[in-house]
Amino acid sequence: MESAMTLRGTRVLLRPWRADDVAAFAQLNADPAVMEYFPSVLDTEQSDDLAKRIQAGFENNGFGFWALEIPDVLPFAGFVGLSVPGTAALPFMPAVEIGWRLCQQAWGKGYASEAARVVLAHAFTTLKLSEVVAFTTLTNQRSQAVMQRIGMRYAEGEEFTHPALPADHPLRHHVLYRLRHRDWLKQQ
Repeated sequence: MESAMTLRGTRVLLRPWRADDVAAFAQLNADPAVMEYFPSVLDTEQSDDLAKRIQAGFENNGFGFWALEIPDVLPFAGFVGLSVPGTAALPFMPAVEIGWRLCQQAWGKGYASEAARVVLAHAFTTLKLSEVVAFTTLTNQRSQAVMQRIGMRYAEGEEFTHPALPADHPLRHHVLYRLRHRDWLKQQ
């Protein structure tokens, strides 16, 4: 899985995935607390398929979800990165989203925010993106707090129901956050 570049922050390392990350990723995706705001936990096969799709994102788009390492603390803490959402029916498409998924041991320490800032700098300076979006279920306050800390703004009036979830699913209602390049520049 060695097709991505490495990005560094003060305390975080965003690196290409290694073969030994796949088992740790499966454990992460099987954790009910980590997957609280997703329709379900993933079994090993589903997790391995997701890892393959992440790698394909790097090959197809030149970006993706990097493996997050906290040097000398956690060799694999999850992922942070960019993707093109796989659901074309999302009302804000086309778009590039920023996303993260961290193991519980990495929660509450600012790693997601730090890594996301590194990814945004890459998105706006190297990739020359004009905008990055983020979205989550309405009830996921932790992810929304990260979005706010990294300078994203709630896109008022752009709440949506996720088309991949059934109409009665409790996680169907989502909020959208945006960060435009020009607004990111003002924050630097």
